[in-house]
Amino acid sequence: MDIREIQNLIKFVAKSGATEVKLEMDDIKITIKTTEAGASEPATYIQHVPQQQQAFAPVAQAAPQAPAAPAAPAVDENAKYITIKSPIIGTLYRKPSPDKPVFVEVGSTISKGDVVCVIEAMKLFNEIESEISGKIVKVLVDDASPVEFDQPLFLVDPS
Repeated sequence: MDIREIQNLIKFVAKSGATEVKLEMDDIKITIKTTEAGASEPATYIQHVPQQQQAFAPVAQAAPQAPAAPAAPAVDENAKYITIKSPIIGTLYRKPSPDKPVFVEVGSTISKGDVVCVIEAMKLFNEIESEISGKIVKVLVDDASPVEFDQPLFLVDPS
């Protein structure tokens, strides 16, 4: 992995909003941590691990965090909806091209197999198809936004 690839990874993590990303390859470990929300540049730690020590290299643990205060049970109005989630990491686009209309918007009726968005990953545009039929009730991600694996994208009312 060269310095340009590392710099691109740092920029992607900074835009994605992730708080920590760890990447382990043959002889290198990279940890990228954002120290606070809105930080301009995340902290990056790169560790070179010689091949013979690789199997015994300790894995850094995240700093312990204070337990969250118990929250009062809330009635989730979104519980009756099904969530369409991102199957990959990349940049989400709601349109097939800049001059075309969005695939779906709030109120759109979709069927199983309909394309709801595209996600660009490594210069490839992947069409994301709905696995359910229903009506879009909420769009959870803006156009041209970075998304993570399993991130909720749309809420669908299956009734």
